[in-house]
Amino acid sequence: MPGERTVCRSQTNPVQLSDLGGERPDEQGVCLPPQVGSPQRKQGRPSKQTMNMRKMSLLPHRGTLRHLRLTEAEIEEQVENETDDLVSRLVNLPTRTRTQEIKALPMIFEERRNIRNRVISVTLSRKSLLPVCCTDFSQRVSLSFRRFGSALGSARERLVIWQDTLKAVGGKFGTSVLSYFHFLKWLLMFNVFSLLINFCFITVPQIVHPANITHLTGFRGLELLTGVGYFNQTVFFYGGYNGEVIVTTPPYNMQLAYFFTIAAYLVFCGLSLIYSMARSFQRNFTLVSGPAYEAAWRLLCSWDFSVVNEKAVQHLKNNLAVQLKESLAERLQRRRVMTPVEVLEQVSLQLLAWLLSLGLAVASCAAIYFLGSRQNLPSFLGSTGDLTLEASTLLLPVVVSLINLFVPLVYTLINKMEHYASPRTNIYIIILRNVLLKMSILGILCYYWLHDVPNTMTCWESFVGQSVYRLVVIDFVFCLLGSFFGEFLYKVIGTRCIRRLGVPEFDVATNVLDLIYAQTLSWIGIYFSPLLPVIQVIKFFIIFYLKRVSLNMNCQPPRRTGRAAQMETVYIALLFLPSFVGALSMVAYTVWSLKPSERCGPFQGLGTPFHAVIQWMDTVENIPASQWAWWIFEHVLRNELFFYLITLIVLIFTYFLWQVTQGRKQLIRTLKQQIANEGKDKAFLLSRIEAIQKQRRDSTNLRAMVFRHETARQDSKVETRPPTLGRAVVQCRPQLPPTHPPKPGGTQSPTPGSPGCSAGPVPAALDTQPGWPVGTLGTRPHRCPRLDPLPMIDTLLPGMVPETPPSRKGGPS
Repeated sequence: MPGERTVCRSQTNPVQLSDLGGERPDEQGVCLPPQVGSPQRKQGRPSKQTMNMRKMSLLPHRGTLRHLRLTEAEIEEQVENETDDLVSRLVNLPTRTRTQEIKALPMIFEERRNIRNRVISVTLSRKSLLPVCCTDFSQRVSLSFRRFGSALGSARERLVIWQDTLKAVGGKFGTSVLSYFHFLKWLLMFNVFSLLINFCFITVPQIVHPANITHLTGFRGLELLTGVGYFNQTVFFYGGYNGEVIVTTPPYNMQLAYFFTIAAYLVFCGLSLIYSMARSFQRNFTLVSGPAYEAAWRLLCSWDFSVVNEKAVQHLKNNLAVQLKESLAERLQRRRVMTPVEVLEQVSLQLLAWLLSLGLAVASCAAIYFLGSRQNLPSFLGSTGDLTLEASTLLLPVVVSLINLFVPLVYTLINKMEHYASPRTNIYIIILRNVLLKMSILGILCYYWLHDVPNTMTCWESFVGQSVYRLVVIDFVFCLLGSFFGEFLYKVIGTRCIRRLGVPEFDVATNVLDLIYAQTLSWIGIYFSPLLPVIQVIKFFIIFYLKRVSLNMNCQPPRRTGRAAQMETVYIALLFLPSFVGALSMVAYTVWSLKPSERCGPFQGLGTPFHAVIQWMDTVENIPASQWAWWIFEHVLRNELFFYLITLIVLIFTYFLWQVTQGRKQLIRTLKQQIANEGKDKAFLLSRIEAIQKQRRDSTNLRAMVFRHETARQDSKVETRPPTLGRAVVQCRPQLPPTHPPKPGGTQSPTPGSPGCSAGPVPAALDTQPGWPVGTLGTRPHRCPRLDPLPMIDTLLPGMVPETPPSRKGGPS
């Protein structure tokens, strides 16, 4: 109420509520509205009391301030007590835990620093046995080491290649596009490792002790594309190395260095792939079952929280809407029962599509083999110096790159005629066909290199290395042209000429398959060209920045994508099984079965490259302390039974893991069925509860209807007469216990024969008041109030006096 004054909690120590933005007390300790007295504090820096109250609310284990009407001294005392408790708790913690706890306090930096200083002072005071200078020095040294560790951690994060760039790409285009760049970075690390070990253990010793080789031709520039000519007898290819033992202390065997360096790199790649594939499968690949999973996952779990760009967020919303529509359409299509004619038509279309795809792959392989067999192989050593002949070596890699460019487009057109129900099935089918095409091409090339070339070339390993080099370089050139013509010109045409085309989408699957193809070439050529990873490192660096610029300027995120984590697992699996295993098989066949060249290379004069290891083990046999190594090599590693046993153990272990996986799948299906049954039970119980409630409501309504019917029937029996002024009234009241005092303002006048009833003349106004039923007891009319809608019963309630019918002779006796 205006004008009223509210008394504060304490007039002697009033609360300065003006600091809190509320009422303020005057000199007598009476709270006044904010408009009375001095003006409020200006908005700006909060007062000391407000900071103390805020500090109390931030202290752990206490919560917010429960009582606001406290004096400033009381608030400061409470804050100090809370701070002392916090400091005493932190002092008893270990140093590392204490630091983490202080960093985790929800306070500003200055307050955390004050608490840390108090903790340090208490800790130092407990170490009173040591001199002060020693304690200060140890504390400063400890603090310096902690700061140095934090600086190293920050520097390590800054040294991670492309970290900020990857965050920007993920924030603008989502995790689906980001998975491509992560995959590219991962492959780059493989090639960097290969470059380091090959250069350190193979190339550097050969450069320090060069072989007696004279270059037949000078450098003309075309060697950068062809690899022949000046590069023929350099350390870039197999022919630039010799098998001599370098005289050092101890002696350095180039044959063993070449063999074990390549073997170590391939073993490292294989283990890394297996570990990455298993870890990615464990973390990312979820078991999907049931048509309802897709819609639920897309609705609840598919939002990409790394996207921060406004346009990208809107695009992601549109993509999510499209995917939800497609998921619902798939569910409706699955429910639709297809006729036998429709099933036959769909199967026929899919079979025709697969026949066309396989026919294109077979025709491409046949054309490549025919073109390679028609080349003039003996002249490729570069001895003639003919530029036209040297340029003709580019024909085969150009044809291979054209096939890899245009045949996948034909596969996309073929895929549109199949009408698969699931978009994810479309993606997997396209990936499978492209992988079959690329691996078939590489397979026919490997057959050509290992079957036809060794019989016609004197240094066939260098020729294979040059062929792989040309494939890598021409594939890189086509990648540059594809980014320009396939993305930039597409955007120009789609935004200016034919607007219905729109902006091109970034095809993650196709770009990842191109990376897998390039890495497969690198693994195949690692034995024939030890420095081929140099080209791969340069290529991947340029591709990364090229794709980043093209993505920002020309492309938009893909419209239809599967789960990015699952697709990344699929990419690693494709990199391992057809790619790495195929390249490893080719290198192993070359090392164990093919005879090396007689005039070049580190293994010249041997039956197979593996004979270098056999000769080395023969020398180890003569060393007395190394008999166990020779026995293991001779009776274990060279025994076929050992590899059969290893294969059997691997198969048994794989079968065991497969059974465990099947058991977990069955357990998941059982749990999902239990969840579904629990939902059905809940629905059944809810329906039963609703039925019981409805039944009770119906019974209540029925009782009310019966009661109204009985009341109407009883009322119809009562004789009603017109009201008169002189008749007596019998007022019925409950007989109160004697301990209850009488109601103020009224008296109880008992009637004869009934202490709770009194009779008298009826006022005229009483005849017109509703709710007073008219009845007769004998021959006299009476009026009693109807206090509740209970039916008229003959049973007496506790505290009531039975009504005594008045005498027939007139007034009360």
